[in-house]
Amino acid sequence: MTDTTTTTTSLNKFEKFKAQKDGLAIRDEIEKFAALGWEAMDETDRDHRLKWVGVFFRPVTPGKFMMRLRMPNGILTSSQMSVLAQVVQRYGDDGCADITTRQNIQLRGIRIEDLPDIFNRFHAVGLTTIQSGMDNIRNITGDPVAGLDADELYDTRELIQQIQDMLTNKGEGNPEFSNLPRKFNIAIAGGRDNSVHAEINDLAFVPAFKEANGQEFSKPPIFGFNILVGGFFSAKRCEAAIPLNAWVAPEDVVAVCRAVLEVFRDHGPRANRQKSRLMWLIDEWGLEKFRAEVDTRLGKSLLPAAAKDEIDWEKRDHIGVYKQKQPGLNYAGLNIPVGRLYAEDMFEIARLAEVFGSGEIRFTVEQNIVIPNISDSRLATFFTEPLLERFSINPGLLARSLVSCTGAQFCNFALIETKNRALEMIKALEEDLIFTNPVRIHWTGCPNSCGQPQVADIGLMGTKTRKNGKTLEGVDIYMGGKVGKDAHLGTCVTKGVPCEDLQPLLQDLLIKNFGAKLKQEALVISG
Repeated sequence: MTDTTTTTTSLNKFEKFKAQKDGLAIRDEIEKFAALGWEAMDETDRDHRLKWVGVFFRPVTPGKFMMRLRMPNGILTSSQMSVLAQVVQRYGDDGCADITTRQNIQLRGIRIEDLPDIFNRFHAVGLTTIQSGMDNIRNITGDPVAGLDADELYDTRELIQQIQDMLTNKGEGNPEFSNLPRKFNIAIAGGRDNSVHAEINDLAFVPAFKEANGQEFSKPPIFGFNILVGGFFSAKRCEAAIPLNAWVAPEDVVAVCRAVLEVFRDHGPRANRQKSRLMWLIDEWGLEKFRAEVDTRLGKSLLPAAAKDEIDWEKRDHIGVYKQKQPGLNYAGLNIPVGRLYAEDMFEIARLAEVFGSGEIRFTVEQNIVIPNISDSRLATFFTEPLLERFSINPGLLARSLVSCTGAQFCNFALIETKNRALEMIKALEEDLIFTNPVRIHWTGCPNSCGQPQVADIGLMGTKTRKNGKTLEGVDIYMGGKVGKDAHLGTCVTKGVPCEDLQPLLQDLLIKNFGAKLKQEALVISG
């Protein structure tokens, strides 16, 4: 399947164990592992192959695994959320869930002996974890208000489900795409505000109108997508996606995804794990050769890109209550601080979606939740729900834009604790400062950039630093990330700031760069 002349002896350890046994083979061994217990498992199966079914061994919490779902377009039902809550609930204080920056959810505290029962529960409500880790296609992101937004250009939901079904064999596992050189991210934007952060995906589709037959004004322009390729974050390198100079009609998007992935699977570099993302292949080949190979796999030539795309709005965060295109209905965006949920929260969110909406729940890439289809007549009662005191529809201007990775509490890669520290610091800053606009602050625990500091107004990347002869938790500070139209990545402006010294520095940045004012000074002026 893979076009490579690398000998088996020269393969890195990941390619070696993938060559020995496909990760999907682990599906048939779950019962055995449950009976054996995690300590008796083969180390490669435990640490790596389990990720093909979405189960992640965590050295910082041995015996308590993380489980990652697949949520195409970030959509689930209240019954699915209730099942997730039941799973988390059985683990007491060890159990919780995190909404991710790919509109997905991860469960924590999972015990290996419970996997057969958990998978049975998932299957009963149409949930899958298949191919959600390691060298697979990650959760496919789309507009969080797809089908609700009166201004949308395309409803991304069905198309994203079709792509997932193709890549995962409708959630059963697809060996055609279970051995990529590295992980792969896909996003489809259907609105004008780039709500999916297209620029940080290996493959992204952004809305664009193309003149019919190349004859301007002869026919109405045709809707489709311009294609971007190669965006990614890693410890080695971070790059924004670049235009492929290609346009595709919606009905061909699934086929284009297949073609691009086949090229990456068969030709992508595999020798060095730090140089195995799609952009490294594009660097090696050049864009023209890469596109020509995609055309060959597709069986036809892609049309040249439309002259411009339709991403011309500033990015929306969907926090608050908004009218839907369906008369008399609204969607409510709830701010979930750093995306962290506990069982009782999940049960309550499922109840709200059932009682006030249509039983549907959506995730955003900012780690928040959208409950759609709330009728005008039910809004007043909805506003009185106690859960909205914690998961506000009108949070502070820092809290509403806060994003954080897992951090050292659960992740062995993280160099610092992130989520709790982020919450404490934002609370302190909002107590001291007055803001006129939201400021997007992203925390990530290590250079792998799961918290995406490069897209933030202020990005904080965990590191170790020295102060007074001691090693402390610290951050490198990024600034200048832009989302929405004209999106681009920020850059590192300061290195090695001890976390204990960070709050006054952030306060100064917010005052000088983002128009914040000290509350005390504002009171003096107004008084």
